Amino acid sequence: MASEDIAQLADALAKTHVGDGELSYKGLGLKLDDAESVEELVREIEQYPGLRALRLEGNTVGVAAARAIARALESKDLLQRCYWSDMFTGRLRSEIPTALRSLGTALMSAGARLTELDLSDNAFGPDGVKGIEQLLRSPSCHNLQELKLNNCGMGIGGGKILAEALIEGHRQSSEHGAPLKLRVFAAGRNRLENEGARALAKAFQLMGSLEEVHMPQNGINHAGVMALASAMRHNPELRVLNFNDNTFTKRGTLAMAQALRHLRNVQVINFGDCLVRSEGAIALAAVLGEGLPILKELNLSFGEITEAAALVVARAVMDKPDMEKVDLNGNSLGEEGCEALREALENLDKGAMLASLSDDEGEPDDEEEEEGDDDDDDDDASEDGENGITRDDSLAKPQTPAEITSFLSCPSAERLLQLGEMRTSLQQQVDASDPHNAADVLLKIGALYSEEPETRTAVLETIDAVLKKLLSGSSFQAYCFLSSLLVMMGLLKGEGRVKKVSLVPGQLLCLEHAIQQEYFTRHHASLLHTFMSKNSGALESFSSAGERLNSTLEKKCHDQH
Repeated sequence: MASEDIAQLADALAKTHVGDGELSYKGLGLKLDDAESVEELVREIEQYPGLRALRLEGNTVGVAAARAIARALESKDLLQRCYWSDMFTGRLRSEIPTALRSLGTALMSAGARLTELDLSDNAFGPDGVKGIEQLLRSPSCHNLQELKLNNCGMGIGGGKILAEALIEGHRQSSEHGAPLKLRVFAAGRNRLENEGARALAKAFQLMGSLEEVHMPQNGINHAGVMALASAMRHNPELRVLNFNDNTFTKRGTLAMAQALRHLRNVQVINFGDCLVRSEGAIALAAVLGEGLPILKELNLSFGEITEAAALVVARAVMDKPDMEKVDLNGNSLGEEGCEALREALENLDKGAMLASLSDDEGEPDDEEEEEGDDDDDDDDASEDGENGITRDDSLAKPQTPAEITSFLSCPSAERLLQLGEMRTSLQQQVDASDPHNAADVLLKIGALYSEEPETRTAVLETIDAVLKKLLSGSSFQAYCFLSSLLVMMGLLKGEGRVKKVSLVPGQLLCLEHAIQQEYFTRHHASLLHTFMSKNSGALESFSSAGERLNSTLEKKCHDQH
């Protein structure tokens, strides 16, 4: 090593931070190639009593240098925190696993019990994960609380190896009576995709101890999101969820919304740039309305959310006492929609919580064809039902009588009347876990409405029975049903190939009747009114029925009792 290099290293080491059990070489830009280049660093490690934290980030460490550092660590049994991000810049990818394996073996030999391990910004790929695999399985990581692997290029293969290591670590630690309880997991920008996400979801569900999950930019679509959502609901202490820049679409968003219903401690939700869309935003608003009591931040930016859905979200967060920030930037509100959103929050003195709307995409083109998404891939099927809503398999659906089947295949007023008391069986044909089918049944019945007394009574009684069942459950299920109804009525743009119904006045009059009933709450009415007022042109051809419906909605929305 040249004398000028030694002098440079000595000068850099003079800036080393020492204290509180921590030895830090953070950001010194040292190029540590061989054993000679780390002599001073090794000496400092060896001579530091009670070493609990070692910072090596922002330097570049070669294989020989790593081995020398490892020898120094073999006696450091008190070491708990390893901050080793960005420490292989310029190194061959084939070198990194060997260096990591040396360091990991030293920690295991020392009997160290790590609580934090940060290896972010080391582009080591799947092979790099193999380099830390044994460490993660070992007793040295049985007390691990924070694991950070951002921007490591793990890919699907690395994600699977990591998941298996965590599962094995949990198994071994459980055998010793103290199961692995990881609190913070960060693995953004790793190209984990669906397979990697699914593998990790199994580990997350098994541990059940997570408080923060950060997995942005991983190329995960609805199938992987649904698996992660299922795992999240088994982690009751979750505070931070960051899945920014993955592709939720409707099925993923609904699955994640359903998971959030089981979580009471969430403070930060970042679903920005996740293609949540309006139907997903409505489902999240329902969850906000009935849960998430200490939420502080909500990011639904760049999600193709329209004005009406954004207003529904805004109203849902207004009553959150700890709410600090709502980000709806980059959606499809339009200039008037942005102003309406600002006004809605400012009217309740909540304007300060709204993030900038400077990147709004403008109102969507009504003629724009629905873009395809991955939701048609059924090879990704999970135990969750259609659209990500979990079905209750314990409630077996009764066999449908032939008369009911005949009526639903070709509905008519005559057939409805012929059903007699069997009409009550129609409510058994609707299930909140299948909102599209439920909305279809409701509209079929509503289309039979007429002013002929017997028919009118039969239709309205059946409508009441069906809607009472659909709306008496959770807000989440009710909002999912109502959003499906809005899609079929042409008042909300849905995902995929949803066939819109050719509306008739009777369907609107049935809704007008239902809104006046006790089972139809002010929140339900507010949701419908928001979308109908923003899409008034869709009902122009039903002047009388449409006016009656809007008038009844307004009355219900302003009824405080």
